[in-house]
Amino acid sequence: MKLILLDRDGVINEDSDAFIKSPEEWRLLPGSAEAIAALTYARYQVVVVTNQSGIARGHFDLGTLNRIHEKMQREVGNVGGRIDAIFYCPHGPDDGCECRKPKPGMFQDIERRLQIKLHGVAAIGDSLRDLQAAQAVGARAILVRTGKGSETEKTLAQAPLAEPVEVFDDLAAAVDALLSQ
Repeated sequence: MKLILLDRDGVINEDSDAFIKSPEEWRLLPGSAEAIAALTYARYQVVVVTNQSGIARGHFDLGTLNRIHEKMQREVGNVGGRIDAIFYCPHGPDDGCECRKPKPGMFQDIERRLQIKLHGVAAIGDSLRDLQAAQAVGARAILVRTGKGSETEKTLAQAPLAEPVEVFDDLAAAVDALLSQ
């Protein structure tokens, strides 16, 4: 099985420090839906792995999150792409859960549910916590410069990462490189 893990905000869609609180606020980044379509055509299973602490903070509820994800699925589907699963952490940063990135709980849950080890699986994110969670399970951490990625790239020299990470301008560039290997 070919599998890829994608963070959501800042990788697939525009990010906001004020949180994406409604389907109307959720906007695709240029080329991201087409990149997911390319993965779909290459027979990858596409899994989104996203922290959504806006739920714990009271900015939106699960129903709203589901409507945001329905919009994401629809817009990706409009260009021939498919997202096979969405894993999210609804907890806040002080809740002490094991699923909130940088902890690897969501990645471990994916391993259990899909009965697969994530060692070497590409995991694309825009923040240090995305990269740390991926590396904690041996996944291939890839950084994109969209969202918070450009700021994250500046901190990589001081970052406590086990392995070097590949850096690309955006999801489309990362997918192009991945599919050309």
